[in-house]
Parts: sequence; structure tokens; C-alpha cells
Amino acid sequence: MSVPLSFDLAGLGRNSELEPGRMYQVLVVGGGPAGMTATVYCARKMVEIGVLAGDFGGQVAWTSAIENYPGFQIVTGAQLTAKFRDQVASFHVPLRVSDQVTEIVKDGDAFVVTTGAGAAFLARAVILATGKRHRPLDVPGEARLIGKGVVYCSVCDAPFFKDRTVVVAGGGNSGITAAIDLMKIATHVTVLNITNNFQADPVMLETARSSDRVTLMGGQRILSIEGKDRVSGVVCRDEESGEVRQLPADGVFVEIGLLPNSRAVAKLARLNRWGEVEVDSSCRTSVDGLFAAGDVSDVPYKQIIVSAGEGSKAALAAYDYLIQKGFVSGGQRWGY
Repeated sequence: MSVPLSFDLAGLGRNSELEPGRMYQVLVVGGGPAGMTATVYCARKMVEIGVLAGDFGGQVAWTSAIENYPGFQIVTGAQLTAKFRDQVASFHVPLRVSDQVTEIVKDGDAFVVTTGAGAAFLARAVILATGKRHRPLDVPGEARLIGKGVVYCSVCDAPFFKDRTVVVAGGGNSGITAAIDLMKIATHVTVLNITNNFQADPVMLETARSSDRVTLMGGQRILSIEGKDRVSGVVCRDEESGEVRQLPADGVFVEIGLLPNSRAVAKLARLNRWGEVEVDSSCRTSVDGLFAAGDVSDVPYKQIIVSAGEGSKAALAAYDYLIQKGFVSGGQRWGY
């Protein structure tokens, strides 16, 4: 499910198109906080860099407002993404947008990066920063109301539902954590889980059940999210009785899991059991010259500021790799 962004890419018009078949020193794959930070750091090292991004912003673009990013008391996801975009544009880095990378393979001392459009790009090092995507409910009303009451991050957006009624979709640790966060803020929280058995840790479930502001409802399938300009409620069906009911709500927190965008390296790099790319403290993967940063990696705490920091580490580690392999000597001026 794609996310409609509230800004355009006009500011990137000064950037040249990435050239298929050309050997770049570093290719950054991904347009979120990790990818954009890695791009800025690589550009400042003056290596020959290119960027492949399916879109700009990543999960940031799903967030209606952000209060925990340094330098901004409050900023919308679209505004922060525009800041990333403009900074990257200032370096005139060659890029290709709206073309998803489908496979990354290593051929000798180079990587071949292939996109869905069939284009192939070459690089001495690759920084994978493709992030994760929220597992959507895939029900009517969900995509249309993203940022208008449908949200995917309780850490980011819970404070904006003070004294409101909300629904949390999901009975695992993520869903119950969201409920615990929200019960301190919202008037009431209803947690809908598709099975009768909630998967969250018992201690977390006990905390949620002990609050008179939380109602746990198992065996409930969400059929649609209602609302014209903002969320007004959800329609759900009891999986045992078949009863369909409408629950009023000012917000819906979708917490049914995240999927790492790691398919392109599934045959190349070592992944953990959740499909995240395993990295060391310098963002190095199991493949020499391949680095991973942000939510696609197994680094804990999936936050914007963490991803940005990991992106800078990956860029610096990639630069060290290029020097060690003799692919650069002191850097070169590129795109200034």
C-alpha cells in the first residue's frame, strides 16, 4: 500500500538521473532518514555516489506530527521529509526515484543493483536503507485516512489523541504497548485482536487489563475504517457469532507488525528470523562492502533519530571500506 505524500519532488530537479551500467563508488538504496543521512555524509566525503529510492520519507511520511526530532519542537512528517529532500538536492547527487530495487548481487569486487524497471546499476559499495513497512489492515478507508486519524506509531502520535477515543488493531506486544501508552492520554482505548488469544506478554496484558480505560476484544476482524475527512470509527465483525458492529473512534492505531524491506538482499546477506539484515556496530553486513542502516537492519529502537544516526555510521564505514580497498584516495569532488 503506497502512502500519498503531501509534498512534491520539484526540489530535486537539479539532480541528474542515475546512469545504468555506470560504476559508482557508493549506491544508497532508500529514501528515508537513514538513506538521506547516508547520502549527505557520502556527498560530503566527495565520493561518487548515487541514490535509488522508491520514495522519499519512508515511514516518516506516515507520521502526522513529530515532537521528538532535535531542532523541531513539532514538525509534520511531510515537512521533515521535505527538509531531507532539500538537503540532498543541494549536493546534486544523481538519483532515481519511484523505481524499487528488486535484487542486489555481488560480482567480484562490485555490486549489481537491479530495479523493477529492469535497470542495472553498479557500485563498489552499497548502503541498504530501505526501512520497514507497516503491515496494513488492507481494509476500506485505511489508505484514505492515513494522517487523518489512521496512524502506525504510538510513540510518535499518541500525544495527539489526548482526551480522545481510539481503537488499536493488534493484540501482540506492539498493540498492547500502544494501548498502555494511549491509556495515559486517551479517554478510552479499545484493542481489537483477530484471534481470541492475545499474543502479548502476560505482564503487559495484565497492565492493560488493570486499566478502566482499556477494553480488550478478541476474535474481532476489522472490516473497514469509517470517516469522511477524519476517522469517525471502525466496523468490525465477531469471528464466532458473525455479529457486525460499529465502534466510534477518533483514531485507529494499526499495530499488527512491521515487514522489513530486505527482499533485495535475501539471497545475499545474513538475515535474522524477522527478516532484518544483521549488522555489526559499524553497520557492516555479512557481505564485504554491503552496509545496512535504519529499520531494515537488526538495530533496536526503530526511531527517526536512530535511523539518521545509523545512516551516518554506514556512510563513514563505507568510506573507510573504499579507502581500504583502494577504490578512493582522499576522495574526489562530485556533484558540487
